[in-house]
Amino acid sequence: MKILLSILVLLAPFNFSAFAWPPAQADHPKEEASINDRTIEVFQHGVQPEWEYQSPQQDTFVVMHPKIVRDNAPLYVVLHSAGHDVFSCVDCTKTVGNHDIYRSPDDHYALYLDCRKNKGDWWWGGMHRGDKELTRKNSGGETKPVEKRVMATVAWAIKHYKIDPNRVYLSGNSMGGSGTLGIGLRHGDVFAAIKANVPAGVEHASQRMFLPPRKIPNGVIFHDPPLCIDYSGHNDRWSDGHDLFSKAMNDRNYAFLCYWGPFGHANNSANIKKTNDLIDSFDWLSMRKDQSYPVFANASCNSKLPWPDNLNSKEAGQINAFFRWKNFEDTAEILEMSLFLVS
Repeated sequence: MKILLSILVLLAPFNFSAFAWPPAQADHPKEEASINDRTIEVFQHGVQPEWEYQSPQQDTFVVMHPKIVRDNAPLYVVLHSAGHDVFSCVDCTKTVGNHDIYRSPDDHYALYLDCRKNKGDWWWGGMHRGDKELTRKNSGGETKPVEKRVMATVAWAIKHYKIDPNRVYLSGNSMGGSGTLGIGLRHGDVFAAIKANVPAGVEHASQRMFLPPRKIPNGVIFHDPPLCIDYSGHNDRWSDGHDLFSKAMNDRNYAFLCYWGPFGHANNSANIKKTNDLIDSFDWLSMRKDQSYPVFANASCNSKLPWPDNLNSKEAGQINAFFRWKNFEDTAEILEMSLFLVS
């Protein structure tokens, strides 16, 4: 009897309604109910068995509405950096220049997720070079519970807000950039394009995609990855490995645009553009999952990579930055497309 009473006492403080799915709207101060004239909603939820968490946990995410709400709007998904949680990430959007990758266009819904609250979710399921145990735990091709939670939340948002399923985009800064590559490349069935600002490591993507020297195991089949944009400061220690990553993306014929320069671990787009003004030159949010697109590889107009031997270079560079295309006819029988270069 004493044991039973002890268990009841331990369980009493928990709010079981918070450990549930689907998500439930949470209380939020009225003065924080909108940012930049866009409505904010806060949701909380528990876990699903198929995510394979070892114990119950509560998570929070934030949805920012477009200024003019409509059905079939695009969805802009954001993964925060190690210096933020979901709320401070959203708060950055109040100010231009403060982690600009977090700011979605006014006609998009935006979904902000969190990996800070629960320790097992750290680094969005990826690898921190300074944490051997985290790297050991999260290495390999198997997706982790936090990755499954992210994708389930995206699926919920698509259905709940009647999102255009062909216009879902993933973005992130630093740790969130690492997560964007690691989670996004595996889910070309969901994301039309992904964009990573100074990703804090490429190991997450390399592990999940079995990039060389690994090989895709027999029986493992990926959807075609979404178009990937990656911009990194080659004088940023977190950018190490971009030589191998870029080669693997090229050799696998994955759609890849890469920009670099001596801008360090920056998050202010205007400052980055002082070094490399190409980072926003491609309209990645025009990509659609239901439209064909070309992939470019081994282009003679690509810049020479600064990794791993020229990290003190003052030069900026790019991979596939100048290619554009226009679809004239895109059916099961006919594909007519114009390819051209921009300067």
